[in-house]
Amino acid sequence: MADKSEKMKARLPRGFADRTADDIRAVEAMTAKIRAVYELYGFEPADQPLIEYTDALGKFLPDQDRPNEGVFSFQDDDEQWLSLRYDLTAPMARYVAENYEKLPKPFRSYRSGWVFRNEKPGPGRFRQFMQFDADTVGTPGVAADAEMAMMMADVMEALGIPRGQYVIRVNNRKVLDGVLEAIGLGGDGNAARRLIVLRAIDKLDKFGPEGVRLLLGPGRWDGGKEGEGDFTKGAGLSCEQSDRVVACVSAFQPIAEGDVWRAERRLGDEDVYERLKHYSGRNEPVYVLNDWTINALQGLVKDSSIGQEGVEELRVISALCNEAGYRGRRIRIDPSVVRGLEYYTGPVYEAELLAEIPNDEGQIVRFGSVGGGGRYDGLVSRFRGEPVPATGFSIGVSRLMTALKNLGKLDTSDVLGPVVVLAMDRDTDSLGRYQKMVGELRRAGIRAEMYLGGSGMKPQMKYADRRSAPCVVIQGGDERAKGVVQIKDLVEGARLAEKITDNAEWREGRPAQVEVAEAELVATVKAIIDAQKAERDRG
Repeated sequence: MADKSEKMKARLPRGFADRTADDIRAVEAMTAKIRAVYELYGFEPADQPLIEYTDALGKFLPDQDRPNEGVFSFQDDDEQWLSLRYDLTAPMARYVAENYEKLPKPFRSYRSGWVFRNEKPGPGRFRQFMQFDADTVGTPGVAADAEMAMMMADVMEALGIPRGQYVIRVNNRKVLDGVLEAIGLGGDGNAARRLIVLRAIDKLDKFGPEGVRLLLGPGRWDGGKEGEGDFTKGAGLSCEQSDRVVACVSAFQPIAEGDVWRAERRLGDEDVYERLKHYSGRNEPVYVLNDWTINALQGLVKDSSIGQEGVEELRVISALCNEAGYRGRRIRIDPSVVRGLEYYTGPVYEAELLAEIPNDEGQIVRFGSVGGGGRYDGLVSRFRGEPVPATGFSIGVSRLMTALKNLGKLDTSDVLGPVVVLAMDRDTDSLGRYQKMVGELRRAGIRAEMYLGGSGMKPQMKYADRRSAPCVVIQGGDERAKGVVQIKDLVEGARLAEKITDNAEWREGRPAQVEVAEAELVATVKAIIDAQKAERDRG
């Protein structure tokens, strides 16, 4: 007999998660709704492998201070470096480049699957997570970007999130590039510092303007004071440079309180929206318009041609969305959106949940971003040596699923466990009769199983309870001789049992248990399941 001390310890690797049946069903229900929206827009399914050549993935992750630059890598027999994909976009770019002549242009596709990040795990930060992407390759104008923003809004509403509880935030990386160029951070030599700036701005939602200033300058202590917590090195910008960047990402031109009523009368409530004071640095609500925000940005990049180009693209996106009926409360121009990946070259967007809902720990939080994307004209071009425009967005499936479950939008309680046929006798003839019952139930479309363990009746009943079985089928020798079966409604039985105080009353009442002829098995089980469903529907 093996020494207990020699047993291997069962432990889950950090940054990974096991999935339950409810989790899997919830994801399937959610992705089915997302897929329906993608298909409605004319996108087609596609898929690429989990593993790519490392150089094909590129060096675009924001976490470049980690080993392997954020990816899990290994060498094959030919000493070629391979990596698990860190997103779905880079493999898609490789696929398009490899099959470019055969694909229709523009190429509109969607895909879902697992991605992997070799990053430090933490609360809500996993090394393996699921994404669901949609991409358009071959469309140079920003009409494709406007369509992506509109499709993201339609996805949110298809998932049952009402207007006012979500927003699609849109910006353009060219605007920030113009600002960075103006403060002396242009050119290849400043690529690393620009990435630090991007990562700092991405923390605006979490740390606010002052926290971002620290990350743009000398750096920030996690605890808020010097020596408290871990230290994150900053981009080393001067105060003047930092002010220019913060001014850009906070460029919401407020409407005076007296103008709000007039703006709503002229444009409609959908166009006028309230911005969080967290972003503005103000203590009172700030009302803004997309057009006013665009004008404010134009003033900040007036000395940069690339910045001006970005502002005009935002103006076109806003106009297209307005014409299609997607007003400011659904799609907003938001200069604070930058996205952390470096391969974005133009418009960027994020889907944000505005509702305050409980997280997995029961804490009331604002979930924030559940997906995002943007234009990445350089990804496919790396393989072809010629410009290939592309844009797309990615939904964080696991994060969005958690939010929807906590909002009550993904109820999987209607999924029934299997009817369990108890194995009262173990001889071959009896087991054959039990299996015949199971077959009849399955042919009628009813989930069913024969108990395959070796335990007695009490453990079998406990097993059926754990499987959330609607009922169990019982046939011992006495029942077999009479050609009948006992069917016990576990839901009704549990309800009635709460009212029974002693064993005598239990034996006399035999709650929710009926005896029927073998030929009536299927009809009786179906009637029990239908009655349980009607009860659930009544609440």
